[in-house]
Amino acid sequence: MAKILLLGAGELGKEFVIAAQRIGQIVIAVDSYTNAPAMQVAHDFEVINMLDGDALDNLIKKHQPDYIVPEIEAIRTERLYAYEKQGFTVIPSAKAANFTMNRKAIRDLAAKELGLKTATYRYATSAAELAEAVSEIGMPCVVKPLMSSSGKGQSTIKNEADIEKAWKYSQEGSRGDVAEVIVEAFINFNYEITLLTVTQKSGKTLFCPPIGHRQERGDYQESWQPATMEAVHLKIAQDMAAKVTKALGGAGIWGVEFFVGDDGVYFSELSPRPHDTGMVTLANTQNFNEFELHLRAILGLPISEITLERIGASAVILASDTSDDPSFSGIKAIADAPKSDFRIFGKPTARPYRRMGVVVTYDSLSADINSVTKRAKELAAKVRVV
Repeated sequence: MAKILLLGAGELGKEFVIAAQRIGQIVIAVDSYTNAPAMQVAHDFEVINMLDGDALDNLIKKHQPDYIVPEIEAIRTERLYAYEKQGFTVIPSAKAANFTMNRKAIRDLAAKELGLKTATYRYATSAAELAEAVSEIGMPCVVKPLMSSSGKGQSTIKNEADIEKAWKYSQEGSRGDVAEVIVEAFINFNYEITLLTVTQKSGKTLFCPPIGHRQERGDYQESWQPATMEAVHLKIAQDMAAKVTKALGGAGIWGVEFFVGDDGVYFSELSPRPHDTGMVTLANTQNFNEFELHLRAILGLPISEITLERIGASAVILASDTSDDPSFSGIKAIADAPKSDFRIFGKPTARPYRRMGVVVTYDSLSADINSVTKRAKELAAKVRVV
């Protein structure tokens, strides 16, 4: 029985805890606020500011975990190197957590060291530098904080008037204390995918069937599995994912994102943990969902294969207003629908566009993925957070 310290207790962490509970592991869920989703199902919880290195040190000393599992970006990740030196196991590794929590580190690793195909990019630490970067990159272009998630702080610059607004929005959406942003040339892609990649302590690297997704405001709205793509493009994406995860090291699941256009496959970014678009696997599309795969890889349990069992889709349930006591209407419509299910995350507060739940739909392998995705969207639209 292992003791897992989960740094970040959102909805992805909650499903990870449930997977761990099913096979008898102990989890302490940590976040910056009380009653976070994963805290509701964990053995114990802690509330700290994870950007406070001393608070993190005290937490590690107190709990002496077998595994330290980062689940969010807002962590003093450089401290993870020290924990590894002290004999603690960081998932997937201190290097992976440190690099992938910062878009600058991971983009430079991918583009400069590994030679992966990426969008042209620049960095900026002020509105003036952003304007200079935009002049070099050209418009339209995309601006992202170096530390953020779920599209927070991300925007597209289409004209000069957007530059100042984009800088201010990036600083509002940044996680941590890093003011720098990355400016990317806009890629005319046909579609984007998440390739869930599993690295094992002993055993080959495995890939889940590709997951397609649609975004708004930089955050995913629907995802579906499998995504339709040419075999040659899938092989290129798998090769890229294998290279970057090998360079970062460690065992666990990675959400590796790609753009696919007429001129090929572009590496975008990756997360060293379960991915939000991977919530489609809660529809039992695979023999193991992404949370079970992450846990098994962490514990060193062998995973011989990942198989597609049926097609599926997910669609998010978003809040439209601010509330300190959110409730839901329209759930019966989902419960009454065939080949459908839902998750309500249990977040204690709501605000506009906050992800509060997800609908998942599924069908046989011979069914139409577009119809399954449409059904997920229609069902999610019936739910109101009130």
